[in-house]
Amino acid sequence: MRKASIDRRTRETDISLTLDLDGNGTPEITTGVGFFDHMLELLTVHSGVDLTLSCKGDLQVDAHHTVEDVGIALGSCVRQALGDKKGIARFADRLVPMDETAAQVAVDFSGRPALIFPDRLTGKVGSFDMELVEEFLRAFTTHAGCNVYVRIVSAGNRHHMAEAVFKALALCIRDAVRVVSDRMPSSKGMLE
Repeated sequence: MRKASIDRRTRETDISLTLDLDGNGTPEITTGVGFFDHMLELLTVHSGVDLTLSCKGDLQVDAHHTVEDVGIALGSCVRQALGDKKGIARFADRLVPMDETAAQVAVDFSGRPALIFPDRLTGKVGSFDMELVEEFLRAFTTHAGCNVYVRIVSAGNRHHMAEAVFKALALCIRDAVRVVSDRMPSSKGMLE
């Protein structure tokens, strides 16, 4: 039963999130930020997790708090659902093309957070600030306790670049969290 739920309420956001790592890739997502909902649906479908998410944020300010706080909540649920991580593959990397663009992502569910994202996404897709992709990844990485490396291999349409990143991350999550043995995937005998 690799499931987790969180209710997170601040002055900026009200989030209810339920995650099943061993689901069927079923998304039920409402954040009020259309492009972000689309990216989270891609993440859900391609990772194979089930994600039920409702977020009411201070969108009259902008989408920053919503995106960052969803990253916090999702990362926290992944960490909780993984438990002691015994038997998981732990590592994964994927290169995903999206039309003229491509993104490479690598993950390690080591328990130690680190985001390496040397490429900056800028500009907007509709009203969505592309720099929020990195904010989401930073929040997710910190609270999931994982290393995430992201590289834009081929730049192009902003929507396509973000989509390639989210799909590559999804496939990495799918591969890294699957149970492949009954052993702890660490020479230390534990993962933080």
